[in-house]
Amino acid sequence: MWQVYGCRNSRSNRVVWALEEAGAAYDYHKVNLFAGEGRSPEYLALNPGGKVPALVDGALILTESAAICTYIGDCFPDSGLTPAIGSPERAQYNQWCFFVLSELEQSLWTIAKHRFALPEKRRIPAVIETAVWEFDVAAKVLAIGLGEREFLVGHRFTAADILTAHTLAWARACEITLGHAYLDAYADRLLARPAQTRAREKEA
Repeated sequence: MWQVYGCRNSRSNRVVWALEEAGAAYDYHKVNLFAGEGRSPEYLALNPGGKVPALVDGALILTESAAICTYIGDCFPDSGLTPAIGSPERAQYNQWCFFVLSELEQSLWTIAKHRFALPEKRRIPAVIETAVWEFDVAAKVLAIGLGEREFLVGHRFTAADILTAHTLAWARACEITLGHAYLDAYADRLLARPAQTRAREKEA
């Protein structure tokens, strides 16, 4: 059985959400990052970065949320979480996953780092205003790409939607408005999925 390591209010929610969508069997292990458990020798042996999520499947250890969600989709093809390798839809899926990681979420991580994550002497509060502006720019690109469609890739829910909806929820938690009615409706719809509700309960 797969082993998943996570912490509430973190990117591990993406992985648990994907597992719940796939109907996969897994054990969930809570890592209290706020109490320093991510720096324990035992956990660092799994993830030298001391972050979550981490997934253990036999001898395989994966530690990046997008890679893990994609692996889940590929291992459970009936879930529809990942399009077929080599298809145009898979190329679009990759595009949106990379966009979320490189553009949409980075400004939010910058905000988090300079609010609480970095050592206090390393924080630069003045950076936050620029990071909010950067998020707005990326959100506009996402809104144009999504348009009035229900999902990002084709006509079905994929792990790209998981990454995106989770990031939009993160923005809301930072009290940043999404700025586009389509994005608000998209986020509301996806975050209300039963599998996401179960994921939040698992990590509570």
